[in-house]
Amino acid sequence: MEREKFFSESLRESSEVKLEIEKKCKEGVFKTVDLLVNAYKNGKKVLLCGNGGSAADCQHIATELMIRLSHDVKRPALPAIALTTDTSNLTAGGNDIGFENIFARSIEGLGNEGDVLIAISTSGNSPNIIKAVEKAREKRISVIAFLGGTGGKLKDKVDLPVIIPSANIQRIQEGHITIAHIICELVERELYQ
Repeated sequence: MEREKFFSESLRESSEVKLEIEKKCKEGVFKTVDLLVNAYKNGKKVLLCGNGGSAADCQHIATELMIRLSHDVKRPALPAIALTTDTSNLTAGGNDIGFENIFARSIEGLGNEGDVLIAISTSGNSPNIIKAVEKAREKRISVIAFLGGTGGKLKDKVDLPVIIPSANIQRIQEGHITIAHIICELVERELYQ
């Protein structure tokens, strides 16, 4: 019986958070789409960074942009790089310049003015994500942050915070990938339909 209760409560909570996302995140999602469409129309790229589950989300989102999300839309690849995937770079950076600097260093080497950084942090307080955002701002890279809860320190450091209205990390992560799918599909439609 305890399992059944947990199962049902988890699904209800997830559903309730998604309904709150519809109310509170729509404007941020649409502004994100506008930023990405504009960047791609101007020959720019998207960089993504996050830790743990957010790192996995970065890879997922980059793949949706590079390959495609909707099979109804035939299109070329959209340049997107998950800064979370190169283990040699991450481990050398962690060892030689400190883990808090790993994403900032990649942005220094790969980022160009006009690019877009999507920084993902459930808490909004990850030191390596904060440093990545600071480096992106130095390079005149637009910064979108997928956050949760109160938005943490990152909320006021980025161009566009999209904050999932929940304090539960699982629900925040589910919200991030849900809005990411919506964003990727809208970008495809607006660029190629």
